[in-house]
Amino acid sequence: MPVNILMPALSPTMEKGNLAKWLKKEGDKVKPGDVIAEIETDKATMEYEAIDEGTLAKIVVPEGTQDVPVKALIAVLAEEGEDVKAAAAGAGSGAPAAKAAPPAKPASAAPPRPMQEGVSARPSPSMRSAPAVSEAARAAPQAPAASVSQAGESEGTRVARTNRVFSSPLARRLAKEAGIDLVRVQGSGPHGRVIARDVEAAKSGRGLAAPAMAAAGTVMPAVQTPTDEKIRALFEPGSYDVVARDNIRKVIARRLVEAKLTIPHFYLTLECNIGKLVAAREEINAAAPKDKDGKPAYKISVNDFVIKALALALQRVPDANVTWTEGAMLRHKHSDIGVAVSIPGGLITPVVRQAEQKSLSVISNEMKDFAARARARKLAPHEYQGGTSAVSNLGMYGIKEFYAIINPPHATILSVGAGEERAIVRNGKIEAAHMMTVGLATDHRAVDGALGAVLLGAFKTLIENPVMMVV
Repeated sequence: MPVNILMPALSPTMEKGNLAKWLKKEGDKVKPGDVIAEIETDKATMEYEAIDEGTLAKIVVPEGTQDVPVKALIAVLAEEGEDVKAAAAGAGSGAPAAKAAPPAKPASAAPPRPMQEGVSARPSPSMRSAPAVSEAARAAPQAPAASVSQAGESEGTRVARTNRVFSSPLARRLAKEAGIDLVRVQGSGPHGRVIARDVEAAKSGRGLAAPAMAAAGTVMPAVQTPTDEKIRALFEPGSYDVVARDNIRKVIARRLVEAKLTIPHFYLTLECNIGKLVAAREEINAAAPKDKDGKPAYKISVNDFVIKALALALQRVPDANVTWTEGAMLRHKHSDIGVAVSIPGGLITPVVRQAEQKSLSVISNEMKDFAARARARKLAPHEYQGGTSAVSNLGMYGIKEFYAIINPPHATILSVGAGEERAIVRNGKIEAAHMMTVGLATDHRAVDGALGAVLLGAFKTLIENPVMMVV
């Protein structure tokens, strides 16, 4: 039977994608591993690999089409020996196929979780095409899990539903033992089911959706926002230009509202004397080895020191290196620090993994690579998903003090202002010092005010005494 190729969910935040380019045309032979299309997500442009062999019978969604819903039919593949014309005729027209019905919402009223239809579980930019999914299966999401066994699974590995989430028996057992709500776990198995490795990843905070307000028993009043027409009526026609929002801006807007509504933010501020840090940075950069062209092997920035100091501070205060879930607290063994990077139309947060174990030069070079590929939209999902905390630095813009919004699943985010000379009082005398203001926003459910103060104090000790970062 024909294989339906569906628009995949290439990131946890993806609900729609742009079909940028088809690399195969109708009638072309396709074999597993062939890149058949390029898809623009909210974060990057990614390749789409086939996992089945056959002939591309019909392209349902033409290249250049924007806002194609996840799980919408985009093409049909005729398997080896199958009538290509018959497969193409059965695909129907492209217009209605691009508007597939969205997946049913979980019973707990959690936000819709993107379902990965047959997408490779390994973290790579190369994604795979979806296996066949019958129209009946899409039309009846309430069907029992046993019907999924038609996709080729044995009775022993048959998929089951838990709160309308497809999951394997082992995944359900592991989730129950860890106190993890499966509704919040991003599935990477066939048809988006949650499997054991997804639960293991969720234990460290990766692949977890933000907790729903309903899960906490909180009833929020409906927020009535003015319609576009009402807003535009406030301004004289012709006095403004209408600028369409791209996918990045839409996702940022949704996640910011979600974060502020579901996470009780608590704020702390501290001033740090970075005189020793500035002197150490100059000395380290001056001593950097150079290649034959005179290019230094690294150039440490103040932000590199900040990333390292926060990573070590979280190790010194492990109770703050956590993620809140409704079932249990996840205490992380490593400090995976996300760093906000501005890109055209929004921002992205690549993650420096196990930053507490990396040298300043390694962190510096890793961040330069992340920043360059982020602006080119070439980051793979595993490079910007997860993390245990984050840094947002606006010091380069001259901003003295601010507070960033927590990025789930993090429980903290450090905001860094500009380093500048200020007058301070020391031993009864006024003198100049190189100062920097930092703000810490915490998820008060996981990191309360006192614990946040201890974490910020540990950061201050390290950032004011940079030699402690290398011992």
